[in-house]
Amino acid sequence: MSIKEAGVDLSTPNGNEQRQFPAFSKKKTSTATVLALCAWTVAVFDYGLFGTLLPAMQEEFGWTAPEAYAINTWIAVGTAIVCFGIGPVIDRLGRKKGMMLTVGGTAVVSGITAFIPAGLGAVSNSLLVLVRSFGGLGFSEQAVNATYMNEVYQVTEDERKRKRPGFHYSFIQGGWPLGFLLASALALVFLPLLGWRALYLMATIPAIIIVLLISKKLKETPQFELHKRLTELEKGGKSDEAHALAGAYGVEHSSTSPLKRIWEGEFRRNTIVFSLAWILNFFGIAIFSVLGTSVLANAKGVELSDAFWMLIVINLLAYFGYVFHGWIGDKVGRKRTIIVGWIISGLSFAVMLSPLVSSPFLIILTYGTGLFFLVGPYAAIQYFMAECYPVSCRATGLAFIGAMSQPGTIIGGALFTLVAAAAGTGAAALWVGAVGTLLSGVLMIAARPVAAVALEEPHAAV
Repeated sequence: MSIKEAGVDLSTPNGNEQRQFPAFSKKKTSTATVLALCAWTVAVFDYGLFGTLLPAMQEEFGWTAPEAYAINTWIAVGTAIVCFGIGPVIDRLGRKKGMMLTVGGTAVVSGITAFIPAGLGAVSNSLLVLVRSFGGLGFSEQAVNATYMNEVYQVTEDERKRKRPGFHYSFIQGGWPLGFLLASALALVFLPLLGWRALYLMATIPAIIIVLLISKKLKETPQFELHKRLTELEKGGKSDEAHALAGAYGVEHSSTSPLKRIWEGEFRRNTIVFSLAWILNFFGIAIFSVLGTSVLANAKGVELSDAFWMLIVINLLAYFGYVFHGWIGDKVGRKRTIIVGWIISGLSFAVMLSPLVSSPFLIILTYGTGLFFLVGPYAAIQYFMAECYPVSCRATGLAFIGAMSQPGTIIGGALFTLVAAAAGTGAAALWVGAVGTLLSGVLMIAARPVAAVALEEPHAAV
C-alpha cells in the first residue's frame, strides 16, 4: 500500500519506476502567491518601522545621531544571530510552518517593542536591542518565500507562472517597498497623533491575521514532503531505499546536513559570492532603505514630515523596480540583471548626494532611481539563489545568505557611524552606501550560472 502525503507517493518504488510530483492547481498557486506577498509585506512593515521611526525614538530615548546609528548596528548583530539559525529550522519544519514561524515572530516582536520603557538608560537600550534582534524572524520570511514559491512554480498547472517564474515572483518580493511604504504612510498620519508605540501595535494585527490564513489556506510543497520522507528513511538506516525513492522522482538525495552541503564543491562558489555581495549591498540597503528618513533629514536638510512624503513616492517607484527586474531577469538572465542594476543604483545615489541636487524633484528622481535599481534586483537574486540549491538545502542556503545581510548592516552601520561622526551623514552615505552598492554589482560577475547546478531540480508534473 502506498504511503501518501499531500498527494505524493512516498512508497518504495519498484525497479526503475519513474514518478512525477502532483501538480499545484491554479487556485492553490494563486492563493500561495497572494499569501506570500502579504506575509513579506507585513514582515517588512515591522522591519521598516524601526528605521522609519528612528528619529522619533531617538528623541524619546535621548540618543544623539551617532548613538542612534550605534543602536541600529547592535540590533543588526542580534538579527544576524537569529537569521543564521532559521534556515536549517525551515528545512526541518517545512515551508508552511516556516512561514507561520517567521510571520508569527514578527507579530510578537512588534507588540513587545511598543511597551519597552525609554527612561532606564542602558537597560532600556539593552531591552530594545534584544527584542528588535528577533525581528530577524520577519526578515528571514523572504527566504521562506523564495524557497516555497520556487517549488510551487516548478509544479504548478499555471503555465504562465511556470514559464515566467521570475516575473511572477517579483510581485511577491516587491513586498519590501510596500512594507516600507506602509510604514512611512502610517507614520505620516499617526505618528503626530498617537506616537511611535501605537504604530508598533498596529503592526501586530495584520501579522496575526496572515498567520491564521497561512495555517488554513496554504499547502506544503510535494518536494518538501519527499525531502521529509527521505530524511526519515536516512535516519532509520534505510539509505538505499531513500536513494531509490529520490531517483524515482528524478532528484538527487544527500545525507549531508543542509548547512554543510551549501559549502560542498558544487555549491561553495555561489555561497561565497552571494554572501559577499549581500554584505556589500546591505551597506546601501541599511543606509538608503532602512535609514531613509535620517539620510534625507541629515544629508539633504529635508524636514521629517516631508521625508515621509518623499519616501512614500520613492518606495512606490521601487515596487515597480521589482516587477521590472523580475521581468527582465526572465528575458536576459538573472545574473546580468543583478549586476547592471546594482551598478546603476550606486551611481544614482552618488549623484543624489552631490551638492548639485537640492530641489525636492531632483532628490526624489535620483533617490527613486537609486532605490529602483537597489532593491529591484532582489526579485531576481532571491529566485536565482533558489534555483542554485536543491530541495534538501534550499531554505538553508537562502536563509544563510540572507543572514549575511546583517554583517553587511553591522559593518556598514559601523563605518557609517564613524564617517558620519567625522564628516557628516552625506559623506558617510556616499562612501559607505553608494560605493558599497556599486561594488556588490561588480562582485556578482563571479556568480556561477544556474545551468551548472540545474540538474538537481525535480521533474514536475504539469
